[in-house]
Amino acid sequence: MERRRFLKGAALGAGATALATPAVAQGTKQLTIVSTWPRDFPGLGTSAQRLAERISEISDGHFNVEYFAAGERVGAFDVFDEVASGNSEAYIGADYYWIGKHPAFGYFTSVPFGMTTAEWNAWIKYRGGQELWDELAGEFGLKTIPCGATGTQAGGWFNSEIESPDDFRGLKMRIPGQGAEVIAKMGGSTVSLPGGQIYENLVSGAIDATEWVGPYNDYFMKFYESAQYYYTGGMHEPGGGLGFGMNRAWYDGLTDWEKAVIVAACNEEHANSYDEAQALNGEYLQRLVNEQGVKVRNFNDDVWDGFGEGAKEVFEELRDHSALAAKIDDAFQTNLRELGDMMAQFEITFVNQRNRVLGLG
Repeated sequence: MERRRFLKGAALGAGATALATPAVAQGTKQLTIVSTWPRDFPGLGTSAQRLAERISEISDGHFNVEYFAAGERVGAFDVFDEVASGNSEAYIGADYYWIGKHPAFGYFTSVPFGMTTAEWNAWIKYRGGQELWDELAGEFGLKTIPCGATGTQAGGWFNSEIESPDDFRGLKMRIPGQGAEVIAKMGGSTVSLPGGQIYENLVSGAIDATEWVGPYNDYFMKFYESAQYYYTGGMHEPGGGLGFGMNRAWYDGLTDWEKAVIVAACNEEHANSYDEAQALNGEYLQRLVNEQGVKVRNFNDDVWDGFGEGAKEVFEELRDHSALAAKIDDAFQTNLRELGDMMAQFEITFVNQRNRVLGLG
């Protein structure tokens, strides 16, 4: 699907899609979902729409699901307040968009030098991460669970090569979450734009660089029309977990079966979106290179060291925010080290040796 086509539909406000339209009979439950992604947005947007459809399917129409893409009911960054207030029942988005409300929300999408998707899943599901997420979201009248994953995201699109940490000085970049704070520590100027507004800002020169997701998602954005340098794995989003945020009072009023339906659909889409990205990223990276002449680069060690220095300052400031922020950071960092150590000894050891023997990478 061409990028302008789906952005045009989003801009016009294609209207809500009624995914289940049974007669409003006794026993049905209204579920209005608002999303941070435009309608038919390849990857993130289509994943959100798929999840909304799946909730209706699994419940056999018990949930009368209405899905609104970004801008159709509220703006992309207004979904948090929309759901916390009870005007809608749920949102689909990335919780690091809400670090202005509490910086610890970053841990429940991704933070610089943080967890990969496999590590994050283990922490959330089996090592206390969900309970901490509940505590944080509960302060704002929300209950949020995982509903999507992108894997390790690309370092971003730049209109010139990045050869040293100094190249970020004065750079105007679209990047959300604590990753933006790291770039700011390195002298950059950052903004957090909704996905549907990035292309126009890059083409106009309002920004010099942007990150988005990875080759599959990025291909349709046509960033290569203004930025030819595409950097592989970045420091800012090693995992990229997405959230299904529900109004807490509404969630608490659900039966156990209703909760199970939502959890099942979210777990399914969490896996599906990650698997889809991994399946398609290689193909679309080759298309970017072969069709569009994109120049693929890796950040060098000096740049990575600069990222590390900036990240250290960011986390020190984050911990000073509140007792809850420090509590979540303590848990996250402890689990990161334990899970990361096991990954290094097993998965990373194997992958590095496999690639060496087979001549890959």
